[in-house]
Amino acid sequence: MVDLPKCVREPITRLAGVALALEFAGTVRHDGHGGLVDDLATPDGFATWAGVPADEALRRRAVELRWAVRSLFAHAAQARERLDAPHLMDVGRALEIVNDAAARAPRAARLEWDEQPTLRYVDSADDGDRLLATVATAAIEFLAGGTRADLRACPGPRCIRYFVKAHPRQEWCKPSCGNRARVSRHYHRGRDS
Repeated sequence: MVDLPKCVREPITRLAGVALALEFAGTVRHDGHGGLVDDLATPDGFATWAGVPADEALRRRAVELRWAVRSLFAHAAQARERLDAPHLMDVGRALEIVNDAAARAPRAARLEWDEQPTLRYVDSADDGDRLLATVATAAIEFLAGGTRADLRACPGPRCIRYFVKAHPRQEWCKPSCGNRARVSRHYHRGRDS
């Protein structure tokens, strides 16, 4: 048995689920030169990110799930994806993909009794299905929860990340995006004068 990431082995907390959903959506980002960096571009890249061995079929399912999650994030944040607009799915298709992934790891309660009764959860899913189900479930719980109202698409130049607004004045996903925005505004003001 492969040593799965802790988030797959144990029930995830709400905060960990939000972080997992955002991290998964952030496996694609702008490279700063007009292209994209994709952490899931190869089976090895996916395996490095996920911590589980991956083949091409699992990687493709993960990439499809990521674009579905990003499409739902764009819909929830009322933002149009910028660089990955060709990958943006309609909400119905994105929901179908996310819900299907979540359903691939059915979980059943099992009672065991040694000295004391103990509750264990078992499923018949393989490691890849379990991982994608965990990510999909994290996205579902995030999008259906109250934190969704704070989801934002970063308006920074060339940034395609999503973030949860942590305080009222937060505008960007990271300080570096804010710096790029200020530099860009300064540059354009100087050019327009």
